[in-house]
Amino acid sequence: MDEPALIQDALEGDLNAFNTLVLHYQDIAYNVAYRIMGEPGAADDAAQESFISAYQKLHQYRGGSFKAWLLRIVTNNCYDELRRRQRQPVLPLKPDLPDGEILEDPYWLEDEDATPEEHSEQAELHAAIQKCINELEIKFRTVLVLVDVEGLDYQTAAEAAGAPIGTVKSRLARARERVQDCLQGFWELLPENFRHRDEKMI
Repeated sequence: MDEPALIQDALEGDLNAFNTLVLHYQDIAYNVAYRIMGEPGAADDAAQESFISAYQKLHQYRGGSFKAWLLRIVTNNCYDELRRRQRQPVLPLKPDLPDGEILEDPYWLEDEDATPEEHSEQAELHAAIQKCINELEIKFRTVLVLVDVEGLDYQTAAEAAGAPIGTVKSRLARARERVQDCLQGFWELLPENFRHRDEKMI
C-alpha cells in the first residue's frame, strides 16, 4: 500500500483512496477503542467517528506516522466519551436472544478447535483482563493498550497518546504492575506462569 500517495489522493478529494486507508486501519482503530472503552458498541461508534474526523482533518496531517496520527484521534474520541459518561453516567445495553439468554460478546470468540470448556475458560480470562484494564486510569489504560495489546513501538505509542516516550514507559510500567496485581483476584483463571510465586494451590 502506497500510503503517502493514498493520503495525497484523499486530500485531493478521492474518497476511494481514503476508504482504502480506512480498510487498512479499521481493525486497529476498533481494537484500541474497544480496549479503552470496554464495550463493543462504544468502540464501533468511536472508531467510526474517528475516521469521519480524520477525513475532515486530513489537511492538518503534517507527515510522520499516519497510524499514530489516526490513533491519536481515536484515543481523543474515547477520552471525550468517557469524560461525558462521568458527567452523565449511562447503563450499557446488551441484546437479548429470543430465549431470554444474553448474547455473549463475539469479540471473545476463540479458536474453533477449542472445547466448550476451553471457550468458557478463555472467555472468563479475557473478561477478567478487560475488567482489570477498565479499572486503570485512562492515561495508564491507553499506553497499555497501545503497547501491550496492539504491539506499537514506544515512539508510535507516544505520538498516539500525545505524551513523551519517557512518560509512556513510566505509565506502562505502572499499568502492567496494576493489571498484574488486579489479575491475582482471578488467580484460578491464570496460566501458572502468571501467578505470583508465593501463591499456593488450595
